[in-house]
Amino acid sequence: MFRAHHSLVFRTAYRITGNAADAEDVSQTVFLRLLRRGTGADIAKNDALENEEAYLRRAAINAALDVIRSRQSDRTVELPDLPAEPASDDPRDYRLALGQALGRAMAQLKPRPAEIFALRFLEGYSNREIARMLGISQILVAVIVHRTRQQLRKALGAYRLQSIQTKK
Repeated sequence: MFRAHHSLVFRTAYRITGNAADAEDVSQTVFLRLLRRGTGADIAKNDALENEEAYLRRAAINAALDVIRSRQSDRTVELPDLPAEPASDDPRDYRLALGQALGRAMAQLKPRPAEIFALRFLEGYSNREIARMLGISQILVAVIVHRTRQQLRKALGAYRLQSIQTKK
């Protein structure tokens, strides 16, 4: 199972954490948890999972958000705050700063909205697919996506304003 799905778990975690070291830690955490619970077949049987990939993707999203949250709550290591504006006019700097800000904003969300947002916009699943994966209605997924986008828009307002100004 590790060989078959390691890259999927790593990519999913990397999209959320933004760096390879954290994504590798998340991958290790996901597969260790899986090992402690039993084989993939046991998990699928016990949790009534539709498939291993969906389970692993959700586990990676949740573990990656946990990493971001723990970084924010750990007061023993000072992490520099992002500047309100990127240091240069290089679009790569802007995207990096925006990605880090998005990660921090997502870490402030409750677990279910963060997971649904990541599945929708980072993993590319449709609302219907997410509803089926999570066992909830498609309408509820749409409502959560809408509210989460509003929260993140508000949290990332400074970056949006700068983006609009640089396009003029």
